[in-house]
Amino acid sequence: MNKGLTISLVFEANSANFGESFGNIAGLKKLTRAGGNSYTYISRQAIRYNIIEQMGCNNTPVEASGSGSKKVIQFKPDATIADYPEIDLFGYMKTTKGENASTRSAVVRLSHAVSLEAFASDLDFQTNMGLSRRIDADNSIAQSEIHKSFYAYTLTIDLDRVGVDGDIEISITEKISRVQSLLKTVQFLYRDIRGRRENLAPVFAIGGIYDRKNPFFENRIKLKGMRLNTDILKDVLNADEDIKNNTVVGYIEGVFANDEEIFKSLKPITIGAMFEDLCRKVEAVYNESH
Repeated sequence: MNKGLTISLVFEANSANFGESFGNIAGLKKLTRAGGNSYTYISRQAIRYNIIEQMGCNNTPVEASGSGSKKVIQFKPDATIADYPEIDLFGYMKTTKGENASTRSAVVRLSHAVSLEAFASDLDFQTNMGLSRRIDADNSIAQSEIHKSFYAYTLTIDLDRVGVDGDIEISITEKISRVQSLLKTVQFLYRDIRGRRENLAPVFAIGGIYDRKNPFFENRIKLKGMRLNTDILKDVLNADEDIKNNTVVGYIEGVFANDEEIFKSLKPITIGAMFEDLCRKVEAVYNESH
């Protein structure tokens, strides 16, 4: 079959992944680019956690392996991909005393979701005044870094490896079901953090099913102000006939300032229609391969 699915997605969110705290300041996860600008990000591990939870497949049995302080939590050795979509899609490492480790590299790969707008070191001040006043106590004060931005990340799936692990192979119907369930989860993804529910559902997405298993549009989504850079995306689209013929674009009209340019250059459909199209193509690809 030799097919890979890749989608690069953009969503808008506020302060969705914290890292180290310094004193009473909770710091966002961030990185610095040339020129000195910092960009916040949501780690791929955090996105994976939300996807697995919302797919309803975070039930793969685990155990503590090792001894003393060196114990690690891992998937149980007898858990297989036939029964547990989580380890089918996102891989595993299992160790058994006296035997070599058994591993499965991830079939589904995620990048970090990196902000498309620079972090400006904004802070939010918080107190426990509501509770403190009940007993006439002093307020505690905490600070959190805050950043509202558009974020971009990329999802890639090796369609040939879904549901195949050594001598184990699940049915075509189950392969289709797992990939479609993943896509539908990503379409409506959210993240609970610090009393908020952040909507990670995409406002823009671009991708498709290709002969090359390359994340073509990763790091190619750029914003300047509130305008999406369509020239970069067009260059990727025109680089190869496979990319040009098999790419679909989804967009929520009115999100960016250059709607007319986006519709003229990229010819997007709605986000819902895009994911429906991808789900149909997944089914077709697997059915045609057998």
